[in-house]
Amino acid sequence: MKKALVCLVLAFVCAVTVANARVPIGTLAGTVLDARGRAVTHAAVTIQTSDGMKPFATHTDQEGHFHIARLLTGQYDVRASSSGRISEWTKRVMVRANKTTEVTLRLPSEKKP
Repeated sequence: MKKALVCLVLAFVCAVTVANARVPIGTLAGTVLDARGRAVTHAAVTIQTSDGMKPFATHTDQEGHFHIARLLTGQYDVRASSSGRISEWTKRVMVRANKTTEVTLRLPSEKKP
């Protein structure tokens, strides 16, 4: 009986430890600029893991800024689009635990075909 109680207590302690483990997360923030260097309002910003998984999209605010919190740490590819103009992918942007990674995306002057 005593061994069963000790095993039960150890199992409970392990379960609580696992439940309280923190998942490493960070933040990705940045600005979208046009070809002249002006902020782009309401641009679509797409991110995905660098292996092409877990795509996510958001939009810039009135000042061309975006902010994506609670991302799992790792490498992401990021690009922006607005009015038919699409930036190149910015590849392997590293999001680190408890940090904010900043990126600037630039839209080309011409629309992509």
